[in-house]
Amino acid sequence: MTNELLRKKADVLIEALPYIQAFHGKTIVIKYGGAAMTDAHLKRQFAEDVVLMKFVGMHPVIVHGGGPQISGMMKRLGLEPKFIEGVRVTDPETMSVVEMVLAGTVNKEIVTLINQMGGRGVGLTGKDGGLIKARRLRGKEETMGQVGEVASVDAEILEILDEGRFIPVISPIGADENGKTYNINADLVAGSLASALSAEKLLVLTDVPGILGQDGKLIPTLAKKQVEQLILDGVIKGGMMPKIEAALASVEEGVRKAHIIDGRVPHALLLEIFTDQGVGTEIIS
Repeated sequence: MTNELLRKKADVLIEALPYIQAFHGKTIVIKYGGAAMTDAHLKRQFAEDVVLMKFVGMHPVIVHGGGPQISGMMKRLGLEPKFIEGVRVTDPETMSVVEMVLAGTVNKEIVTLINQMGGRGVGLTGKDGGLIKARRLRGKEETMGQVGEVASVDAEILEILDEGRFIPVISPIGADENGKTYNINADLVAGSLASALSAEKLLVLTDVPGILGQDGKLIPTLAKKQVEQLILDGVIKGGMMPKIEAALASVEEGVRKAHIIDGRVPHALLLEIFTDQGVGTEIIS
C-alpha cells in the first residue's frame, strides 16, 4: 500500500473522530427500508455500519419495513395486495401475513446479519414489552382495516436492552388495549420512537438521494417552513410524505436532526454520521 493511500485512510479516521466523540452515548434511530433491504451487498454493509456504531459507543435502534416482502408472500398464498393512496388495506387475513413476514422472516434476517457481523441483535415488534400501544388509523376505519397509528410508546424494554449492549430491531406492529393487532407505517413508528427516546438523530433510508428541489438538485438542509412550502408546491408528495411527517414530528419533539438519506449508497450510515459531507437531506427545527 502506497504512502498516499495510507494518508487517505488516516484522513478518513481523523475526520470521523469528532463525530465519534459527539455521538458517543447518544441514541440513533434508523428507519431501514428500500434497496438497502433487498440488495445482498447493501444488507451486509448496513449490518456492518450498525455494529460499528454500537462498538464506538452509540445506541442504534432499527425500525424496518418490508412492503415488497409482504406483497410477495401474499401473492404466493393466492391473496391480492390492495392499496388506497399508497397504504396497504389490512383485513384480518392480510394482517396475519403482515405479522408473519415482518416479525418473522424480515426481522430475523436483519437480526442474523447483525449477529454475523459481531453485534448482538434482538428482534422485537411493538407488541413486545408494551413498546407501542396502537390505535386504528383515525378517519380510515371503514376502508383500511387493521391499519394503525402510534397512540403511545413505552421505551423501557429498549433501555433494558441497551444496558445489555443489544441492538434492537423492531417490526412496526402494535396492539391496542384490547389486544387487537395493527399494521403501522414504519416511518411513523421510527419517528415516534426517536421522540420517545430523545434520540440525537433519526435516519430514514430511502431509494432517492434525499429531498430534491424543483430544479432536481439535492437540498442538503431544510427547516420546517421550507419543508411546508415544498409540500404546498407539490415537490414533496406521495411516498415521501410519511418520511417527512416522521422527520418533522421528531425534530419538533426534541430530536436534534432528522436525515433523509440514500440507502443505495454503500455504507450510507457511516457516510452520514462520520463524514462532513453526508449523503442526503437533514431536517432541522
